Amino acid sequence: MGTKFSEDVIPLSDLKINPGKVVKHASEAHRPVLLTSRGRGIAVMLSLRDYEEAAEERSFMRGVVQGLMDLEEGREMSLADAKKHLGLK
Repeated sequence: MGTKFSEDVIPLSDLKINPGKVVKHASEAHRPVLLTSRGRGIAVMLSLRDYEEAAEERSFMRGVVQGLMDLEEGREMSLADAKKHLGLK
């Protein structure tokens, strides 16, 4: 999901003139759009679907890292104990 600077850097004035076009670009490109003012980045626009997918991926990765840290620090339990703790058979 890298930015294509030739396509995804858009002046804020373009957003003001034709917001639908900018939103459509972000949605169809599945890449973040960098909004600029006077040549400097001021905001990033991302489609809702892409934002939700990225948030879910970050949450999953945090869980994986936390699990690895727990294992490294000796905080673990058997599968049988985990099932019992969760009320599963």
